[in-house]
Amino acid sequence: MKKLINRRGFLQGSLAASAAATISLAKTTEAATFEGYPDSMGVLVDLSRCVGCRSCEAACNKEQNLPAPEKPFNDFSVFDEMHHGQKRRTDETSYTIVNRYEIPGREHPLFRKIQCNHCQEPACLTSCFVNAYTKTPEGAVIYNVDVCVGCRTCMVACPFYIPAFRYSSAFHPRIMKCVFCHETRLTKGLPPACVEACPQEALTFGRRTDLLAVGKQRIRENPGAYVDHIYGEHEAGGTAWMYISPAPFEQVGFDTSVPKEPILNYVKDFLSIVPMVLTVWPALFAGFHLLATRKDKLEQQKKNEGEV
Repeated sequence: MKKLINRRGFLQGSLAASAAATISLAKTTEAATFEGYPDSMGVLVDLSRCVGCRSCEAACNKEQNLPAPEKPFNDFSVFDEMHHGQKRRTDETSYTIVNRYEIPGREHPLFRKIQCNHCQEPACLTSCFVNAYTKTPEGAVIYNVDVCVGCRTCMVACPFYIPAFRYSSAFHPRIMKCVFCHETRLTKGLPPACVEACPQEALTFGRRTDLLAVGKQRIRENPGAYVDHIYGEHEAGGTAWMYISPAPFEQVGFDTSVPKEPILNYVKDFLSIVPMVLTVWPALFAGFHLLATRKDKLEQQKKNEGEV
């Protein structure tokens, strides 16, 4: 009879194998660094011009072949929706959404368009140990579903909480987010569908450096009409989508605590541990499963021997 390995020997072997694999993997899959493309494209969003028409939502939905929403795009009751105490967020069916904000002292509300900000130094990219993300020279941060292993580290790393996970398909889970219309428009020199659809010219497409100049000029030529700051110029190391606002940014749902440096600078040490976790846990769970079924195997073996 073949000698059965005992519990202690099995665990020692499993942990030793996991440790060896972890050390090897950690050396080759540490969080990467990236400095972006300084001459890439971007979009300047002027919150004083947006009227909440949701034309950008409809255009994005059509361009990306997303499923029709439960409520049509001309149904403005969505602005009153709250989910878990929060306003609407992008998800697997909506790459961009518009929210309404009532500002104290202002006669009319402000509307804010939300989508992936396509960071200059994306935390999603630098945290991904399988390189499922790419920052293109045009400025888009795109995602390769064929490479992704579903660890969702990018969701944790993103300072703007944008990447969404598609849970509706058990066999085809993937990250869902705005792709800047990269393949269909950006690489052809065309603006994103949402920009082209905006009737109020609240969205201005162009080179990021030029957009910064445009934003600063609007602020300078309209004293008191805008907050003296372009959100996205420096936040998280800089983003392709940038905003100017007539009201303090925190009153329009922006996280003003996002640091000026790339998020990776703060979490690189932690993110380098992720590959190790992904390597060790499967081995441990496999060990627990085998130990749990060992008794059944022994009983079956004794039964077989008794029948001989």
